[in-house]
Amino acid sequence: MLPTPLPVSRRDLFTIMGATALSSAVSAQSANPANSVKSAKPVKLEPLNRFPRLVHEYFVAQVRAAEEQGKARRAALKTAADAERYVADVRQRIATCFGSFPPKTPLHPRITGKLDRDGYTVEKVIFESRPGFPVTANLYLPKDRKKPCPGVVGSCGHSHNGKAEKAYQSFCQGLVRQGYVVLIFDPIGQGERLQYTHVEKDHRPRVGVGEHLYAGNQQFLVGEFFGAWRAWDGIRALDYLLTRPEVDPKQVGITGNSGGGTMTTWLTGVENRWAMSAPSCFVTTFRRNLENELPADTEQCPPRALALGLDHADFLAALAPKPVIILAKEKDFFDVRGSEEAYARLRHLYKLLGHEENVGLFTGPTGHGYSQENREAMYRWFNHVTKISDAQVEPALQLEPDESLWCTPKGQIGETGAKTVFTFTREKSESLRKQRQPLTGQPLATAIQKALRLPERSGVPDYRILRPLSNRSYPQKSATTYAIESEPNMLVPVIRLSPESHLSRPPRVSSPAILYVSHHSADAELREDPWLAEQFRAEPEATVYACDVRGIGDSRPETCGTKTFLTPYGCDYFYAIHAIMLDRPYPGQKTFDLLRVLDWLAGQGHNSVHLIARGWGTIPATFAAVLAPTVQRVTLKNALTAFADVAESETYNWPLSSFVPNILASCDLPDCYAALQAKKLTQVEPWNALGATL
Repeated sequence: MLPTPLPVSRRDLFTIMGATALSSAVSAQSANPANSVKSAKPVKLEPLNRFPRLVHEYFVAQVRAAEEQGKARRAALKTAADAERYVADVRQRIATCFGSFPPKTPLHPRITGKLDRDGYTVEKVIFESRPGFPVTANLYLPKDRKKPCPGVVGSCGHSHNGKAEKAYQSFCQGLVRQGYVVLIFDPIGQGERLQYTHVEKDHRPRVGVGEHLYAGNQQFLVGEFFGAWRAWDGIRALDYLLTRPEVDPKQVGITGNSGGGTMTTWLTGVENRWAMSAPSCFVTTFRRNLENELPADTEQCPPRALALGLDHADFLAALAPKPVIILAKEKDFFDVRGSEEAYARLRHLYKLLGHEENVGLFTGPTGHGYSQENREAMYRWFNHVTKISDAQVEPALQLEPDESLWCTPKGQIGETGAKTVFTFTREKSESLRKQRQPLTGQPLATAIQKALRLPERSGVPDYRILRPLSNRSYPQKSATTYAIESEPNMLVPVIRLSPESHLSRPPRVSSPAILYVSHHSADAELREDPWLAEQFRAEPEATVYACDVRGIGDSRPETCGTKTFLTPYGCDYFYAIHAIMLDRPYPGQKTFDLLRVLDWLAGQGHNSVHLIARGWGTIPATFAAVLAPTVQRVTLKNALTAFADVAESETYNWPLSSFVPNILASCDLPDCYAALQAKKLTQVEPWNALGATL
């Protein structure tokens, strides 16, 4: 996790998706020059965005409700037996959240080199966490110590050089000089484990966060969670550490900072062999991160976590009553108030279990990072548990250049022919495709409803009538915007075009309707896309409507920094990943918006609808068209060919907000397209995984 969005390291998503002419960065000219002074410059119009915080506050309300449920559950704990049941229940919920791990296969460890230093040695180790998926690691071994020694697995944060980062070398040296055996391994996408070095530079994601998002977002389509993959590396690192005779298996701990603090937290929840845990610069609450508009990597947002009532503290509670310390920072971008809340929750639990002394909180005075004061707090905590040393301060260190810690000849495991995360994603997608049976009719509708987590709906939704805006230069003279209340705290703006002014409720008619679902902005696209005007002219008897589903156009968020919407780490991703934690996928929420608009149109007398959509809007439009009987005709421009095409393409440019978790286990977009042939489906210039026209 970083305090600000990363720069885009590959071509901007918006440009790739063919939206330059329709973006908020490209203003439209007024289409009525007759009303202007001849010498005046054309008036430029910015796309409408009347509800820029609507989506954010909607998610805040959802996450606060989830947090309140967790508070009520913890407040009910009164006895040691209550606390024990809570710990057992937390472990089960975490297991549900992370899913099943793969079977343990041979590690095939090999030592590729060794450093001999004063008081310790460093072995360069490569082991396989999965078949063909190597992990590069350094094993720090103390000299002249009575064996076995306590051990520690070190988890790296977002450093480009992984285990060689100065702060991470520092805690490894600090621990080994006090008598610990330490194994620190490179995370996926960092250090010697970059996944995309062979990819053309324009499509290559940035090291660390960029690679995590790129590989992790794609994994959701096949039902995988990048955080579970990262955690599995940590579990296998522990397995390797415990094969070493130098290590006392009853005294093994886990620590890490930032992204490594994340994995320390998750590993504390999914693995019970730890004797102690010390996550640094991560533990707060999901609510604080959301309210503070702080994006987090894919692996930092476990699927269904919020729906299951889990928070950061619960992953640490899974180890109770073993010793756990939260290491925070006063000047961190992780909210220290959340760290204090997490500590209070754990202290209550540990007190009921009779071990209040086994949970701690240390808040260093500086900014984000595993700085010396936090490392020393970790040493003191681990020493209190193991009794290996009574040191209170960090011993003298002598840091190594990156190259001296490499396990591979040139510093990249990929040069040895290792598999990448994408390789596994593609293989699983291919396997699922072979297993799937084509779905039609009600089985297809049921599969869509289940994958999208669509709630029940009934009746005609209420709506607001927004004040009219003049000179928007739409294809028809007059326009009225209605804001449909698709669910509590959510509005869906719908523009109704008409040849004459109409400022009140829509007239009750029985005419057919056209409903356009925008790519990025109904307001801009109605003005700027001549293809749309052609579609409208072809059906002069139809009443024309255009809508922005949540998070698009009129409700496009302006959060997580300045103009972040189209960046890989920006606000569109931010809400898509929270939707996954809430177990309500963003495409499902958008589809629900569209279904409610169709319910509203039916309430106005429109029982025959021609649904037209473009780009990102084609995803919810496709699903809604399958499910809604009032949709009689469908036209899709720039629709994604198939989710499988994204899962099986190493480079892609569709956003997480278009992905449905585990959709490929049951169906794919071609199933929907086949079903929509009965509704006169027309496909115009479909887009592939890269957003290129076929």
